Amino acid sequence: MIVFIDESGFSERPTVARTWARRGQTPIIQYCFNWHQLSAIAGLTFWNFYFRLFPGTINSERVIEFLKALRTQIKRPLLIIWDRSQTHRSRLVKKFLESLDGELQLEFLPGYAPELNPVEAIWAHVKPHEMANFLAENFAQLNQFARNRLMSMQRRPRLIAAFWKQAELAL
Repeated sequence: MIVFIDESGFSERPTVARTWARRGQTPIIQYCFNWHQLSAIAGLTFWNFYFRLFPGTINSERVIEFLKALRTQIKRPLLIIWDRSQTHRSRLVKKFLESLDGELQLEFLPGYAPELNPVEAIWAHVKPHEMANFLAENFAQLNQFARNRLMSMQRRPRLIAAFWKQAELAL
């Protein structure tokens, strides 16, 4: 089974989007500039997408954790397609993949070609649409809200099909 993988991040700073308000009552979002980062990694198949959220940044250990979770959810040999980030090419990830005796195969996307990865469409949708104007009171609330929005998106097959259509792939 083919799985495209990509990472992104969210922060306590809201994604501001156009909204409605009564005439003369401009909505104002106030936030402080101290925020933590919530990183996300997602894998997209033709029918579903899988994700994990992590505080801080995505490193080799977290990529391996995601790949292990993906293997338990999809009990078939996988072809992983992702970009050439240093995390994906690390010694730790290579060693993990070698230990699987070919159960996971890798292909890398060409450099500077995010339009070929349909997972980019997940991030392009969730930030300005699902999480627009959301102001988290704390990191735990950001984590829960992002998880709920991504889980909601998983239950929308038309949305998953749209992610594939946005990618410039000949399928």
